[in-house]
Amino acid sequence: MPLTEIDRLKRTVSAAWDSPIADQVAAQWGYPAGTARWWRSSASHVFVLPDNGRRRYLRFVPGSCRGPVSLAVVAELMARLSDGGSAVVRPVAAESGALTVTVATGLGAMHAMVVEPAPGAEVDVSELTESQARHWGRALARLHRDAAGLCAGLPESFGELRDIGELFADETELIEATARLADAMSELPRGEHHWGVVHGDFELDNMAWEEGGPIAYDFDEAALSWYAADIAFAVRDLTDHTGRPATAHRARFDAFLDGYRGVRPFDDEDLGRLPLFAGLHAAALLVRITRALGEPARQEPGWLSELRADLTDMARTHRQLVIDIGQEWAG
Repeated sequence: MPLTEIDRLKRTVSAAWDSPIADQVAAQWGYPAGTARWWRSSASHVFVLPDNGRRRYLRFVPGSCRGPVSLAVVAELMARLSDGGSAVVRPVAAESGALTVTVATGLGAMHAMVVEPAPGAEVDVSELTESQARHWGRALARLHRDAAGLCAGLPESFGELRDIGELFADETELIEATARLADAMSELPRGEHHWGVVHGDFELDNMAWEEGGPIAYDFDEAALSWYAADIAFAVRDLTDHTGRPATAHRARFDAFLDGYRGVRPFDDEDLGRLPLFAGLHAAALLVRITRALGEPARQEPGWLSELRADLTDMARTHRQLVIDIGQEWAG
């Protein structure tokens, strides 16, 4: 989401963390004004909704950033996976009975959904055991298996690559590196063992853990893609910047793959493609970050200037990674 949109919403948030914009949206689920509390804003605005001693999460995005159909597709995917027994959180129907709604607010149209909480606790990579890594891999494989055929309306991944030439017209090295990665991608197989519905962001910070394993949430990046690409993005905490397993995390990386392979196939060719997908993800993220940055205002609040600086540094890192990995695919 553009930083300007995050700032617009943040300016409506009070010292008590409520917002009249969130109130207008939450009312569609029957919550009174002042109930929703701002939690964070990134790909979407997220507010916490207290509910009988538990918490639900209100997620909404400006209509200028995302269409209502794409959000509805994601909500339907989550609901069908949850109803089928997959370990994912379930959307909560609004009072109208719909899983997603579009609400006219003081900041324009907002497309919204509410999701149940994921029971359990978060696990940091420093705390991750080999057993948990195995459960993590198994959970992603089960999601890939259970989501097969639930692809209606989902976009294909890496569509951002076509914008590299427009956004970085003067950066020949970057454009050429991206083209090499895109050419390599175009030759990848798309059979049922390699391609299908992916979560898009199955990292540790997007799941909660119980004894039986992790429960996933945040399906904002759900798409049609290569399963290996989903794995590459999920295990970034266990790999170096090129997508290869980091020495310090090798045992957990191997345990993740062992868990995944216990449910679905993942051969050595797929494993060898993880660096390629690391480069493709870096290119896609570079485009997203650049578009989110936009042009800075003359005066910005301190938190926004700091966020802009962090994202600028991140973009610089992704740019270099695209070039470095692109060179591996030269010739």
